[in-house]
Formats: sequence, C-alpha cells, structure tokens
Amino acid sequence: MSTALRAAVSVAMLVGFYVLGLLQLAVVGFLLYEIWTHLSGLGAAKLSWVLLVAVGAVVTGLWRAIRSRPSEPEGLLISPEQAPVLWQTVREMATEAGTRAPDEIRLVPEVNAAVSEDTTLLGLIGGTRRLYLGMPLLQTFTVDQLRSVLAHELGHYSGSHTRLSAVAYRGRAAMHETLSRVGKWNVFGWVFKGYGRLYLLVSNAVTRQQEFEADQVSVRVAGLDAAVSTMRELPVIDAAWDFYFGRYVAYGWEHGYAPDDIFGGFGQLYAARTEELARLRDQEPDTETSRWDTHPAIGERIAAMRALPAVQHAPDRRPAAALLPQLDGTGLALQAAVVNFGDREVLPWAEFTAASITAVQQRRADRIFRSAGRRLGVQEAGLAEIFDLVTTGKLGELAAEFFPNATRKEAAVAFADPMDDLITLAAVRSGVATFQHSWSAPARLVDAAGEPVDYAEIAKLAVDPQTVEEARERLAAIGVHVDAARVVESKATASGADVLGAMASLKVDDQDSDLILLNRGFVFVPAPKGSGEGEKRLKEMLSNNDPAVLAGLYRFVPYEEVTDAKILKAVPISFELTLHDGTSIAVKARWTGEELGDSRDTVEAVLKRISERAE
Repeated sequence: MSTALRAAVSVAMLVGFYVLGLLQLAVVGFLLYEIWTHLSGLGAAKLSWVLLVAVGAVVTGLWRAIRSRPSEPEGLLISPEQAPVLWQTVREMATEAGTRAPDEIRLVPEVNAAVSEDTTLLGLIGGTRRLYLGMPLLQTFTVDQLRSVLAHELGHYSGSHTRLSAVAYRGRAAMHETLSRVGKWNVFGWVFKGYGRLYLLVSNAVTRQQEFEADQVSVRVAGLDAAVSTMRELPVIDAAWDFYFGRYVAYGWEHGYAPDDIFGGFGQLYAARTEELARLRDQEPDTETSRWDTHPAIGERIAAMRALPAVQHAPDRRPAAALLPQLDGTGLALQAAVVNFGDREVLPWAEFTAASITAVQQRRADRIFRSAGRRLGVQEAGLAEIFDLVTTGKLGELAAEFFPNATRKEAAVAFADPMDDLITLAAVRSGVATFQHSWSAPARLVDAAGEPVDYAEIAKLAVDPQTVEEARERLAAIGVHVDAARVVESKATASGADVLGAMASLKVDDQDSDLILLNRGFVFVPAPKGSGEGEKRLKEMLSNNDPAVLAGLYRFVPYEEVTDAKILKAVPISFELTLHDGTSIAVKARWTGEELGDSRDTVEAVLKRISERAE
C-alpha cells in the first residue's frame, strides 16, 4: 500500500469517526425536538436527560481526543559526542537503507526499539526523527544483532511508515478516550465501538505489513543470519527481563527498597543464567498471530526473511556494548532519568536482596503473629508467645487457622513449615544468618561464615510440647534469640496488594459504596447515592490510585479478620461477613450495579474459600 493511499485510508477513517459524532448529535437534537413537541412535563424531562447523558459521554471523549497531543519524548538523550561509534553506525546504515538518519537517539528501559517522526500536513512535511533503543538490547545483543534492529527501524523511515504517526496517534487517542467513557448500555456508544474495532483491524493490518517491509531492509542491510538471530533472541531477552523484575526487583520494591543499579543488575543476570537462556533459545518461535496484533508472529517473520534473496555480510559477534562506551555509567544515567525511587531506601544489590527477602519473611510472620495476638488477647506477639502456645498444648488452635482442612493435632504437626520461617526470621534478626544474593540461583540462607544453614530440624522440635524446650536451648546455643522475631505490622495493611476485581453501587450496611476486591481483603469506598457510570468510576479510581492507598483511605477489611462469609443471595449477589470481634458487614449488590470484568464471580469464589476455611 503506497504512502498516499495509507494516508488517505487513515485520514478518511479518522474523519469518519468525528462525522459519526456529529451525526449522533444531529439525531439527538431531532429526538429532543420530537420529545418536546409531543410530550411535556416530567416525562419529557426524563427522556431528554437520558439522551443527553448517553450522548454526553461520547462528546466528552471526542473533545478530549481533539485536544490531545503526543507526550514528550522519553528516555535518555545520547549525543554524538557521547557515543560517536553508535552514531557513525546509525548514519552509515541510514545511507544503506536509503533514508535520512535520525536527529536524536534515546535510550529507553524496554526490550524494544522504535522510531518516531514529528510531521506536519498529514505527513507531507517531515520533521525531527527520533530513534529509541532499549537498554537491555545493548546489554545482551551482539553488534550484528543490534545492526539488524537498527536496519529494521531505519526501514520504517525509508518506507515512510513514520510520516503518519501523528495521525495514527490521534486516531487511537480518539478511540480510546471515547470508548472508555461509554457504558455497555449506552446505545450511542455501540456505534463507536463497532467503528473502533473496524479502525483497529485496518490499522493493525497496515502495521503488520509495515513490519514485513522493515524486515526486508533489515535483511538487505544487516544480513539474513543477523536478522533471524535477532528475531529468535528477542523473546529470550523479553522473558529474562520479566523474570528479572519479577524475581529480583519487585519483592524489595514493594517493601520500600530499591537496588542501586537496576540496569546493571539485568546485565549480570543475563550473563549468569546461561543454561536457562539456552533452553529458551531451543524453543521454536510462534508462527500464528491474531488479526488484532500490531506485529506478525516471529515465526512468520523469520519464514518471510528466509524467502528473500540471500545477502552476504561479514559477521561481527562483538558485544553490542562496543558501540556505546561506558555502558555501565550510561545505565546509571538512564536510571536517574527514568526511574522514580520515591522514598524507597536505595541499597547495593547484596544488601537489597537480604533486606527484601527479610521483609517478605517479616510480612508472612506478621500474619501469624497477629493471629497469635488475637488468641492470647495481647496487642503484640512474637515467636516467644508462639513457643508458649506450644508449651501449653494450644498450638493446634492457632495452626488450624492456617490448615483449615486438618484436625488440630494434624495442623500442629504441619505448622513445622511456618515455624521454620519464624525461626529463620529470628536468626536473621539476631544477626547469625542472612540471605546471600546470587545471579545464577535463588538467594540462600547462610551463616556469618557464608555457609548454608537450615533450621527445619529445630522447627520440628519446636511444634511438639515434649521437645519445644530442646528447640529453645538449641537456638540459644547458636545465638538465635527467640524474642528477636516479633510483629512489626500489628494491623494488616494492603501494601503490595493486587486488585482482583471491583463492583460499583452496592449497599454496605445500608450505605452506598463501591467494592474493591484485593488479594488481601475488601476495600469499601463510599459512592454517590444513586449514581450511574459505576464502571467508569471504578476504572478512574484504580488507574489513579495504588490499591494500598485506597485501603488506607477507606474501610479495609483483611481476609484474616473475617471468620465467616455467607452468601445470602446469588443474583444480584448479597453476602454477610463476620469478623473476629463479632461484628458483621452486610453487602448487597443492585441489579443496575456495574462491575469490572467478571468481578461478581471472583467475589463469590473468595467468599466460598472463606466459608470453607471457617467450617
């Protein structure tokens, strides 16, 4: 499809979107005229209000889309003076690709590369060109592979794919703003939803074809072997990036800690996890894609590359970092530019890992300590109090809360695993053990000499009234103070919690409320009386607030404080929660209430689990 035709299609569809809005305004105007011509009084006012509310959401979305502008460029700007070899490589490859080189190169914290261009007059006049390079690519690719990525992105320039980026942005912004503001019962929104789906189908089909065209440039300029190797390596890097943030960064981040070198850490992990990465490389890439995807499947792209005429290129297997000197320092500069640490404590990696895992251990322990405190009637409890429960033969009562399908005797025996975690926490707090960081394997618990330690045997002794004193003596002998493990959060919080679902416009103890369901408990948020647009309200609330913030601002009921849950009515759902202090909470959904996704089913599943736990 030529550039002119592509522009015509995009502009025509975008204009058509706004024309739909004008037509609907005209229809509403006609209907209002008919209503007030044939009706009067309260009936006419109600019908008019319904029409105005329905079309108002559409008009608001369109108006916001008209006024929207692309965001400011992101990432760390890299000047030719900072990276002369990289800039020279990009300019030489631009000449080979038959296009003008970018005016800016920016590093971004993504496993991705992209290009953009500021244009005017629907792409007829070019402007500033920007090349975005993901830092993880520079850390993991060879020079050949990076050249392949650069050639692909420059191919978007030579194919004039970026000339319409402003138009495409405006079109997608219009779709998103408008469709996000219309409810599922808004008849006027149905037309826009159908049109939006059609626009995305056409737009995505165009972008998939553009990817094939850019791949052709990649093969011609950088070579077939480099292009195929790059395609196969990208999913590996992406999986490693997700693993890195999920297993190394996220734990501490949620608990108020941050590593001092985020991007440098990824480079070290990638170098250390050779066996796991090799297994990922052995997997065949996907060959199927959806018509809703913006990119073809990797297997499909590789097949298309291999069908092109072969072009020979001298291999360059040096690390891509050779094109950007002082990559470690550049990573720290990128971190300073794009990462917001907030009030988190920044630590070197070894200390960060130890502090992060200790915080996770403490949170798990706090859950047990709070339960022990409730049973003992004390404000704060710790491992010493749990040892006392063992001594008096009452551990089974506490353990049954965590092993609901076991008898009290069985639960006391099974409590050896949680007891192991509590003793580990006491050892860390006593200074005789710590969690040792590793890039090639999970962190392990070691003593002061760096030797692995295991408290499982002592934990088994500690859950039996006959041997609990022996456990206490053995711990004292190795310097572990039982009193060192105590509750830190005496009241459950939603820190680090995830949202499972949300329901709008319920009655909670006869008060109009919205329900935010977290993986740690219920959050009840006061709602306007008899208000509509519940789905919109929920989306805005969750997009603008962290779940923990909502739990702190409004009524938060942790699952651990709920002793029983009864579903009184299935549809619309009505249920009652009973708390440890004997109070109850009555929740009733309305027939007209709205929800996000299948939240009602999720709520029911959570209530059933609580009920089973209570039996």
